[in-house]
Amino acid sequence: MLEQILCIDDDPITLMLCKKVISKSSFSKEVITAQNGEEALHHFNNLKYHNSKNTVNKKPELIFLDLNMPVMGGWEFLDHFTSPDYAEFNNANVIVLSSTIDPEDLAKAKKYPIIIDFLSKPITQPMLEYLKKKIEP
Repeated sequence: MLEQILCIDDDPITLMLCKKVISKSSFSKEVITAQNGEEALHHFNNLKYHNSKNTVNKKPELIFLDLNMPVMGGWEFLDHFTSPDYAEFNNANVIVLSSTIDPEDLAKAKKYPIIIDFLSKPITQPMLEYLKKKIEP
């Protein structure tokens, strides 16, 4: 079981569903959410600059990321997140969850080594079972 997962999506229903399915499947102890890439980066900045030593280890091990969001989309988030500024968090794996699987997006995803899979929304119990096998050592 993972300690913490971050779900980044602009749709509140998707975020609620994500939390419920993950909780029900005992896939992670905690699910935190952000409604766009900027909000997610703000979370990482808080971890980096404002938290005590006790919460430093409280960082997401897995990120479910939507690509199309207002304010800051998934690709822009990845550009920032994979920069040296966020290097201490880059051990988190990223799963892109998208409503459409565009071949151009699949090709673009290969540029980001932290992306371990590209899956279609919504998140489901069988999807989590598949991911458990993929990410567990």
